[in-house]
Amino acid sequence: MTRLDLVRWQFDLTWSLFEIHLDALTDDDFLWEPAEVCWTVRIGSDGLWRPDWDENELDPVPVPTIGWISWHIGWWWSVALDHLYQRTVRERTDILWPGSGGSAIVWLRGLKDEYLALLGRMSDDDLEAAATFPWPGESDKTVAHTLAWLNAELMKNVAEIGQLRLIRAARAGR
Repeated sequence: MTRLDLVRWQFDLTWSLFEIHLDALTDDDFLWEPAEVCWTVRIGSDGLWRPDWDENELDPVPVPTIGWISWHIGWWWSVALDHLYQRTVRERTDILWPGSGGSAIVWLRGLKDEYLALLGRMSDDDLEAAATFPWPGESDKTVAHTLAWLNAELMKNVAEIGQLRLIRAARAGR
């Protein structure tokens, strides 16, 4: 097994766990607020959905909704792909939530397909290229580091979504 095969295996494992939750989510699950202090996605007067955000570490830390986490995945994944494809990198504020749980799932599955296409074109040699995302200013990181980070970040977010889904279902007696 090559290093790229291992990255792909780890991603496939994580994604298969994500599909269990994606298949069970309802639109209402995405905007369910699990705590009094939470971050979610909100529709603006312009009809666009934007996430709650603060540049400072808040205390208490807001509990994110599934909608917010799905936006968060879409944001960091979109920006990571911009870096990996050497495209113009979008700003956080340019990445909007698509407006419904079903649309968010379609968006995330599209990002998955784009990521897998990228992995399908890469070789183990490509993993050695320098990469500064998501570590600006660090010169010792490679594309392999970025891919490993992407898989780890996805794994963390999948666990968060899964936990929120299960808590909501348990409270509703589903």
